[in-house]
Amino acid sequence: MSTFQSIWQAMLNFIFYYPLFMSFLWMIGALIFYWSERKEPPYTQPVELKDYPKVAVLIPCFNEGENACETVSHALKLDYPNFEVIAINDGSSDNTAEVLNRIAEQYEHLRVVHLVENQGKAMALQAGSLVTDAEFLIGIDGDALLDIHAAKWMIRHFQNNPAIAAVTGNPRIRNRSTLLGRIQVGEFSSIVGMIKRAQRTFGRVFTVSGVITAFRKSAVHDVGYWSPNMLTEDIDITWKLQRAGWDVHFEPNALVWILMPESLAGLWKQRLRWAMGGAQVLIKNIDVIVKPRLNFLWPLYIELCLTLIWSYLMLFIAVMWLVQLLLPLAGLPKFGSPFLPFGAGVLLGATCLLQFAISKWMDSRYESGLWKNYYWMIWYPFAFWLITISASIVAFPRVLFRSSSERARWVSPDRGIRHDR
Repeated sequence: MSTFQSIWQAMLNFIFYYPLFMSFLWMIGALIFYWSERKEPPYTQPVELKDYPKVAVLIPCFNEGENACETVSHALKLDYPNFEVIAINDGSSDNTAEVLNRIAEQYEHLRVVHLVENQGKAMALQAGSLVTDAEFLIGIDGDALLDIHAAKWMIRHFQNNPAIAAVTGNPRIRNRSTLLGRIQVGEFSSIVGMIKRAQRTFGRVFTVSGVITAFRKSAVHDVGYWSPNMLTEDIDITWKLQRAGWDVHFEPNALVWILMPESLAGLWKQRLRWAMGGAQVLIKNIDVIVKPRLNFLWPLYIELCLTLIWSYLMLFIAVMWLVQLLLPLAGLPKFGSPFLPFGAGVLLGATCLLQFAISKWMDSRYESGLWKNYYWMIWYPFAFWLITISASIVAFPRVLFRSSSERARWVSPDRGIRHDR
């Protein structure tokens, strides 16, 4: 076998075995987490805490006039004896300010902070944290519906371990009118939820969920709060906290119901922002590899690098496949389409469906009717993998040429077709 053929075969093996290995790693880690998790009472029956320190629910809002009333109303129903809700209007150009002021007149537990100009979610969260004397902060998005028991489930982690800086919750999708919406129901169970379970089993969490996370304010202050120039402030604050020696936990019983994009354009915009945020964190934390004291972050960093390499190799293989079709005499080794389920692709697809089945079984304790969306998950490898790979490929060069001082400001996302829980 020639050197070229050896390198070619090594690339094909990596492209095939890397997602297969990671999928089984996630499933094993998540099942280990679930084995201990299943000993907990149902999420609707949280254990009583030894005391109830003050909690502030922070709701950054930018052009959330349609959602603010519903979101704030749910937050104010929190089953917790000592809390306040702080809504931060981040320079909205719609009627968000009027809606928040009107609600504030009705509820004593609600305070509203108005920022004159749009500063971005990171600055909105910091503004909210600085106007409260609460040591514990729960950050949610302006369209999120917080479960009434979420605070009790998350605060117990802080009480049990003073080294915990953040506890991320369990987002659930509430709009499922289209194929994209139904697929994302499974994605948040099998990809988001399963990965967080596995990462907690093996040591560290890559990122908290920006739509629901509780923070210890003294820890956030210790690392300089959220970074205003990072496109995904949730990934960045997770790494800042863990680099500083703090720990981050995952609490699957802390639920929040969110809206997600249900159009391809909206989904692409969201996934590109996520990918660019991940690329920013990769570049910002490159020194982790040469610092032995941060070796607990090496697995996360190496996985981030390998995933990026895998995406670019997929692009390379796709280009070579097209060249092979158009120029059959180019002397390239023969191989099947990297996008169609032939040969190895069938095994990858079957593994993906197994991962979805396990995740739906685990998450059925939090949400009924998950299995009726299982049929639609067969489209996930074809649609979402292509979008994710493409976003990763486009994101990295964009981040390289983006000014590190440029402020990450809000862009109103596609919220899909609204339906109640």
